[in-house]
Amino acid sequence: MNINATLFAQAIVFAILVWFTMKFVWPPIAKALDERAIKISEGLAASEKAKTELSVANKRVEEELSKSRNESATRLADAERRAQLLVEEAKQRANEEAAKIIAAARTDAEQQLVKARESLREDVAVLAVKGAEQILRREVNASVHADLLGRLKTEL
Repeated sequence: MNINATLFAQAIVFAILVWFTMKFVWPPIAKALDERAIKISEGLAASEKAKTELSVANKRVEEELSKSRNESATRLADAERRAQLLVEEAKQRANEEAAKIIAAARTDAEQQLVKARESLREDVAVLAVKGAEQILRREVNASVHADLLGRLKTEL
């Protein structure tokens, strides 16, 4: 065997191998690699899209949280203002009620004072008549002396 013939035969076998590989083996491998690259790029695009959607959703959540915080703060402030108004109204009503009770008590006390004075005047008049009877040693007729007793009551 000649080295040139061996080298030539090896070159032909190599050329056939290259042609066979290029014709039958390489296209499915290239296709699989291309499909894999497309899947990877789609996955990366989907992950980027998901990241942007997540950031948008986070922003919306933060906005809603801030809105709800502001709303709750304003509602709390309104509730506190209403509570203060209710307390002030209750105090005012209590003061008015106390003033009415005090006024009623004063009028009642004045009426009782007037009644006590009248009762005292009548008691003094009766005592004065009894004293006069004792002094005069005779009975005084109250119906006859009613005008005199009336003047005596007003003077007392």
